[in-house]
Amino acid sequence: MKPLHQPGILQDLPAVSRYQFWNVSGDAVAVRKALGQLQNWADGVNAVVALGEPLAQLLGVQVPGLRNFPSIKGPKGELPLTPHALCLWLRGAEQGDLLKASREAAAFLAPAFTCVQVLDCFRHGWNGKDVVRDLTGYEDGTENPKDGEAVHAAIADGMGQGLDGGSYFAVQEWLHDQEAFARMTALQKDHMIGRRLSDNEELEDAPESAHVKRTAQESFTPEAFILRRNMPWWRVKADGSDEIGTIFAGFGRSFYAFEVQMRRMAGEEDGIVDGLFQMSNPVKNSYYWCPPMKDGKLDLRALGL
Repeated sequence: MKPLHQPGILQDLPAVSRYQFWNVSGDAVAVRKALGQLQNWADGVNAVVALGEPLAQLLGVQVPGLRNFPSIKGPKGELPLTPHALCLWLRGAEQGDLLKASREAAAFLAPAFTCVQVLDCFRHGWNGKDVVRDLTGYEDGTENPKDGEAVHAAIADGMGQGLDGGSYFAVQEWLHDQEAFARMTALQKDHMIGRRLSDNEELEDAPESAHVKRTAQESFTPEAFILRRNMPWWRVKADGSDEIGTIFAGFGRSFYAFEVQMRRMAGEEDGIVDGLFQMSNPVKNSYYWCPPMKDGKLDLRALGL
């Protein structure tokens, strides 16, 4: 029996990936036609499809649990809200795979959607099995749930046909301040994360602002487990300087786990801001729903298709 979820959600990170963010540029008729073609094209493996609340609003439907990114405010201000109608997470073994998939998608989406951003990502520091690293050098996703726990954390069930197998997807573009990170001592960096860079061991004497402490999934009531599929990105600007960062990609059975973690990171509940904000900031934040699969195709019954 084929899984109800899009398989790429639970598979290991690819060598390279591309995020495409699309806004609606056509009417409902054009959008439905494009979605019908997307339904037949996307395999959920090399192309994971995520739909935003603006798309549901245009079609006049309500997908249970889907909404726009909420207002999250802390001592450093409010997180930017950047909703989009559609997000494609294209996955591949090499850049040519992404180019081919991008052109194919654009051929049938362009009449109804406009691509407003493309962000290319890559796997970094991979040990060939289960360890990847952020561009800071620290391991990313140490506490990620695995196997059956990953399925339970990331994939919805008990919601009914057309919804079971779906996933609620939080996407953030984090921009790193390379100069700020370079100025930090080794101890300051370890205290920012809450782990030693040398061996990834958690530090018992880390400050309360340490990222590990702010996001300890079992410290919430109920517990807040989420499946992360983060990847670094790098781009060169017109002036020749470069920017680096991380795409945070969090899949959940709802938005609960991500949201309570993010509110605590921002310092909403106690004024303590996550140490990550010393050298990185989420400059774009959006919510999506990844529809389930049925008979090898996207199940878009929740959209009336």
